[in-house]
Amino acid sequence: MESQYLEKVKFLIVEDNAFMRAVLFQALKALGAGEVRMASNGADGLKELQDYQADIAIVDWEMQPVNGIEFVKTVRRSDDSPNPFLPIIMLTGYSEMRRIIEARDAGVNEFVVKPISANTLFERIEALIERPRPFVRLEGFFGPDRRRKSSDPARDERRQEMKKKKKKKKMTQDEINVLINPTPEEAESTSIETKSGGGGNTGAADAS
Repeated sequence: MESQYLEKVKFLIVEDNAFMRAVLFQALKALGAGEVRMASNGADGLKELQDYQADIAIVDWEMQPVNGIEFVKTVRRSDDSPNPFLPIIMLTGYSEMRRIIEARDAGVNEFVVKPISANTLFERIEALIERPRPFVRLEGFFGPDRRRKSSDPARDERRQEMKKKKKKKKMTQDEINVLINPTPEEAESTSIETKSGGGGNTGAADAS
């Protein structure tokens, strides 16, 4: 995917740190992003979405008065959400497994650990655009399907490594990518339950 492809993509940055907002803004512009708007916290980000049709949101975790997890849950589940299907990249300095699972179960599409690089950011954006996942509604959850439909040798190797490192508190970016979007086999190997249940939603696929 050429970076100029991002000229038509509208981004929303939700980050309370002014320096990080500037870093993300410059990184997106360097990647060829067209329109980029910014908000200093989750509450302002939700207001921004009311009249701005963002294609991708990049959201920090720790913010006041509305943090990143609350932002994601509101976008996904609120009756007055302008776009429950908005692709969301969670950006945070936390890399503990419990944090990653919490973000995944809130409905994030991707999870990136600070400090970020332009290359890592681009890879996650590319994944959103080139390999979008269907949205599902299950009991207590609405968001991108947490199970991939196929595997590959590189991820299988990382999955085996994760089986040896279950108790490790902090995860690498590659391990995070597996946790956010695992195959059923990966979910089992990392003791992550893939929820199943009834329910349905117009425009959202059922999990298979």
